[in-house]
Amino acid sequence: MRGDLKIVKLKVGHVGGRVGYARLFQAHPKTEVVAVCDVNPLALEKVRKELGLRSSQCYRDYDEFLKVDMDIVVIGTPIPFHAEQSIKAMEAGLHVLSEVTAANTVEDCKRLVETVKRTKMKYMLAENMCYAHFIREWIRIVREGKLGEIYYAEGEYIHKIRHLIRDPKTGKLLWRAQRPPIHYCSHSLGPLLMIVDDYVVKATGSGRKARIMPDVGVGGIDMQVALFETKKGATIKILRSQTVAREPPFHYYSIYGTKGCLENGRLGFKGGVSKGIIYIEGEDKVAREVEWHFSDPHAPKEAWAGGHGTTEYYIVRDFLNSIINDTTPPIDVVKGVDMTIPGLIAHKAAMIGNVWLDVPHFE
Repeated sequence: MRGDLKIVKLKVGHVGGRVGYARLFQAHPKTEVVAVCDVNPLALEKVRKELGLRSSQCYRDYDEFLKVDMDIVVIGTPIPFHAEQSIKAMEAGLHVLSEVTAANTVEDCKRLVETVKRTKMKYMLAENMCYAHFIREWIRIVREGKLGEIYYAEGEYIHKIRHLIRDPKTGKLLWRAQRPPIHYCSHSLGPLLMIVDDYVVKATGSGRKARIMPDVGVGGIDMQVALFETKKGATIKILRSQTVAREPPFHYYSIYGTKGCLENGRLGFKGGVSKGIIYIEGEDKVAREVEWHFSDPHAPKEAWAGGHGTTEYYIVRDFLNSIINDTTPPIDVVKGVDMTIPGLIAHKAAMIGNVWLDVPHFE
């Protein structure tokens, strides 16, 4: 890291147009945002005004941006740039907090792991669904052994974003037109892997047809389903769509263990609450209805500044703690690529024809 960790504040640079994390770093007593970067001048000016920065703190060239005296870079650009920009930042002596997913190729995932090893910099994948309040509750329930041995889990992320695949005004195809639905599986798979403390070793996938958006490429595939086998022998099913005819969008999870199960609801989070169930053998005669909260109802007021409830506040807290205390980030580079690679392999399996393929694990 450039600079001394005993300084009053760690200096943060942010690249990309969504500034939820930048707002949180700007408000944190141990950090300050000193530079922002975006290739779009209008987006850059909007970010500058929102954060109250000077024009001299704004950059359109990423390599010039990396020359700024700072300690941390937040990667908030489109997925195809995540790996390369993260690697460049770490090679420049900077810690990295990267939006999901970690990369869009297996080779770049491997490069990320190798770069962290070589540079000794901190890397954390900002998978905010791992920090949903109910997911943290589920982690506690499973770690306490209340569900017994976990042998099956499901995750679904259904979100109609056709306007982000093809611009409705110009008809221009956007970068998500080249992203297969199952590539973006970390919101579903990531929390499940955190809960069971496991990683995927085999994958298969199904879904190749595009009926709703037939002329945009792999990003228009109607829906993809992946089956994963984990190192501990559990089966995980993930369903993903970005063109689906369904509202509202939602995240759904279920977990089955030898002593019980957990589920949240399929109607989304109304007022930040999803009605689901919990069943623990020996404690419950039938499944109990439970209100699962997306955000931490006991979080401080400033925790809501990130844009996805309280999730990003706790990500920033844990990432900074890993730097200050020189510990491993909760979603380090190994866990981050473990949440990314299975989706890449599942899409490949679907294109070949529903075959089972090995999923590499890099340490």
